[in-house]
Order: sequence, then structure tokens, then C-alpha cells
Amino acid sequence: MLVDSFAAPLFATNCWVIAPKAGNECIVIDPGMPDVTDTLEELLKKHSLKPVAIIATHGHLDHTFSIQPIADGYSIPAYIHSLDRAALAKPEGIHGAEFLATYCEGEFIEPVDVRELRNDEVVELVGMKLRAIHAPGHTAGSLVFVVDDEILISGDVLFAGSIGRTDLPSGSDTQMEQTLRKKIMPMADHLRVLPGHGPETTMGREKKSNPYLTSLKGRY
Repeated sequence: MLVDSFAAPLFATNCWVIAPKAGNECIVIDPGMPDVTDTLEELLKKHSLKPVAIIATHGHLDHTFSIQPIADGYSIPAYIHSLDRAALAKPEGIHGAEFLATYCEGEFIEPVDVRELRNDEVVELVGMKLRAIHAPGHTAGSLVFVVDDEILISGDVLFAGSIGRTDLPSGSDTQMEQTLRKKIMPMADHLRVLPGHGPETTMGREKKSNPYLTSLKGRY
């Protein structure tokens, strides 16, 4: 499996690109801000890849800002949880006031083809199976994805040594704790974890060293 990424200039959001191998079709995950279309195109050319879908782990702009130009530019669908879909066109609903004042000028529109995902839905793309797992806490519609029992795309739910914040609109401490306890902790140790920010890690490493997970041992 081919996995590559780049960090968007604002907020260093990881944009992941996953394909079975070079010279193949691929999926794009969380293209951030500002418009990262050109950077993505360079990465695709590097590996001779053709995108067939965009996956959004949640609706925050630092993960969705470039979805519309990329999805419509390549005429491909964008996938997002139903609870966060509205943020594609109206991001003010799930962002704090300071962020809105700085980054939310102008109009936002949905891509032409938006497909809503729900918990435990399996999507088959480029010969890979992606299982969407509803993981609220960072946002109401946050998702994580298990790809072919090899990779966990964790978005802003789980980072190396930390977790996503819960103090923005639609975030919830209670829901995050439930997500970590019921959905993240039972994940297999061998999974390679691709987070929304920061370095990649593994589930085994996080269970041993991430304080937000070690505090849950014996409670899942």
C-alpha cells in the first residue's frame, strides 16, 4: 500500500493520499487550507496517481477548505458524515468566534457530489475497504476509518500522544471519552495510525503511552 502526505500551510493539517501502489487510483483525505490543489497535484504526479474520491474526517475548515476545488476539479465525490455535512457550505456552525473572524471571509459551497457516511458503513474504493466509524467528541460528525485492517485514519480524534480538542461548537468531553473508550481502545495494536496533525503512530504505541488512553485501561 502506498501512503504519502503533506502538511497544509495553515494549522499543519495532514493531507493523506492512499493507493494500492504507485501508478494507480487513490483516495485523498482532509485537504486543508489555504487551497492545496497545486501541492496535491505535485504529490499525485510524483507517484502517477489518479484521485477517485475525497474523504473528510470531519467538518472543520482546516480539513475541508480545499475539498470543493479538488473534488469538482477532478469530478470526484467527497465523503463526510451526515452530521458534519452542513459545515461544508456553512462552516460558522462548528467553529469558534476567533477562527471565524480570521479565516471565514467569503462564501463556501459544497462540491457537486457529496456522499454522506454513517457509522459502520463500508466503502470500497480503489480495491480497498474503508470502514467508517462514527467517533464524536471533536465534532458531532467526526469519523475515523479502518482501511483493510492495516491503517486507522484517525483525523482529530487521536494524535500521537494526545487527542483532539473538545471545546469548539459540537465538541463534547463526554462524547470524546466514550469514543476513546468504546471505539478507539478496542482497535488492534498493529494498526498504523494516520492522524489529522502531527506524526503517524501505531495503536499499540498509543495504548502504552498516550495518557488519554492509558487512563482508560480496564474500562472498555
